[in-house]
Amino acid sequence: MSTTASPDLDVVPDDLRDSAHFLRAVTELAEKDNVITHSPIYTDRGIKLVESGARIDSRLYDRLVQAPLRESIDHNLMVDNMVCIQSIEAEVMVQCETMPLVRRLGEKLGGVERLLAPLRFIPLPMPIAFKLTLMREQRPELYSHSLQMMLVALYLALEAGWSERDCVPLAAAGLLHDIGMLYMPPAWTDPAHKLSPEERKQLVAHSVTAMWVLREQQVYTPAVQLAVLEHHECMDGSGYPRGLQREQISPMGQMLILAEVVSAFHEKYADMPGPRLSLMLRMNHRRYPPDLVEKILPLLAVEVDTGLEMEPLMAEVEAMAALLGRHFAHWAQLRAPLAPPALAPAAAKPPRPLDRAVVWLDGRLKALEQELAQAGSHPKQLRDLLGYLRDDLQGMAELALLHREAVWQLETIANGCLRRWPQLLERATPTDEALADWCQAVSAAGAPREPETR
Repeated sequence: MSTTASPDLDVVPDDLRDSAHFLRAVTELAEKDNVITHSPIYTDRGIKLVESGARIDSRLYDRLVQAPLRESIDHNLMVDNMVCIQSIEAEVMVQCETMPLVRRLGEKLGGVERLLAPLRFIPLPMPIAFKLTLMREQRPELYSHSLQMMLVALYLALEAGWSERDCVPLAAAGLLHDIGMLYMPPAWTDPAHKLSPEERKQLVAHSVTAMWVLREQQVYTPAVQLAVLEHHECMDGSGYPRGLQREQISPMGQMLILAEVVSAFHEKYADMPGPRLSLMLRMNHRRYPPDLVEKILPLLAVEVDTGLEMEPLMAEVEAMAALLGRHFAHWAQLRAPLAPPALAPAAAKPPRPLDRAVVWLDGRLKALEQELAQAGSHPKQLRDLLGYLRDDLQGMAELALLHREAVWQLETIANGCLRRWPQLLERATPTDEALADWCQAVSAAGAPREPETR
């Protein structure tokens, strides 16, 4: 179960009116686009800050951020080339041509028109259109994610038998589910940024903020607002913000939950996102709605050699998992006695070049282990995973494919380390010797054979 305290959904978030991050994004947008007021901007005490017809620029930031506003600033603004239904349709067509996942969705449905039809009836009041424009211009990756996630959710609903009319509220919820992220610190866009406790609290709150943004407009149904609130819940109760379980989550919320993770995997992994996601969904079958997972798995399947047999494939998987586990454990054993500065890039004294090799190698191995764990295919997870896949030839083939790729990446890391720091082989220090031992052990294992499922 989630340990996150359940938020008070009747209390408007503090930053909905005067978020410094949102105001900064607005004024930065105004530096490159023509943003003007279509009505005056007042403080919550009725003091006029900006006249109607004024052009917004970064010089107004300090004045806007110092006093709470009577209403969200985007209620008073318009911008050139505002997002509209036609521009959303055009971007969807671009995604259908450039994103393999979206292209497969359209093909499976018999044409992209079925995905486009519900979009044409999404209500887009001016404040929402302004926010989407801000997202498109200042956070293009978030805008692209919102469109892709919306399309995945629509695919799930259409495959579940929903009519195009029934899908309109779902399209709105998918498009607007992350609109609360506009109120969050921009540092979150940096993958290397580690969230502070306060930032993590704000992250959990972004779905609540999004719900309130929609509630303010009074054009989106309670079901749409609820689905947006629920898009980070999980069927086993491990999600947020309320830690709901199974039937406690609305039907639209369940579709957004799965669409969110499907989109995230395809955005994060350029290499084999389908098999990674397929295994993760199988490994975490309690977290996601099983009836919807069944509808997405066929789109993720790799081509399997019809001559493959389960027992040899399983033996190969076990052998590769043992190899990976052995090298991960070997590195952990070698790393443990190394001097702390070798593993602390921010130490007072700059590390020696070969100490940087330890940091480089350690970081890449941790990233590889994390990728395997997220896909449910880490050697430590193998016992459970083999139990799930014992009668699933498709899943076992995907697991073998991922393990072959991981063994190849492991060897690439070892060879890359020796190429960057060839002096490691001189073994001048215990640190050098540890790195050389590990790299040579990995290289001696040999490259994996060509994957049969590619």
